[in-house]
Amino acid sequence: MDDNLKKRIEQKQGSAGFIKTTDFQTVPLSDQQKVALNRRANALFNEGKFDMAERIYVTTGYSDGLSRTGDRYLEKKDYLNAIRMYTLAHNQRKSAPIIEKIASVVSVMLKDE
Repeated sequence: MDDNLKKRIEQKQGSAGFIKTTDFQTVPLSDQQKVALNRRANALFNEGKFDMAERIYVTTGYSDGLSRTGDRYLEKKDYLNAIRMYTLAHNQRKSAPIIEKIASVVSVMLKDE
């Protein structure tokens, strides 16, 4: 890979890195730890501290929290992050319509070429 391209990719990805695409935890958590973290994340979410709550939901894999975070992204028309949250939550009911919409847009764009 070209060094210049590699540097540009590293600059674009920021501190959050690329999209998380795995359900495997990097740090094993007990059930009690997950419950405590999810309660904390729910409190943060209700306080409007969505980024902090999201980080915990992604870490614990709490599907309801991930779906609620996806709903927030959807309200802001941030479809890719919404899909990411719904996918991590295994919520096909909410991710499928967005994916279909994006696919139809891409299809129209390809037909115009």
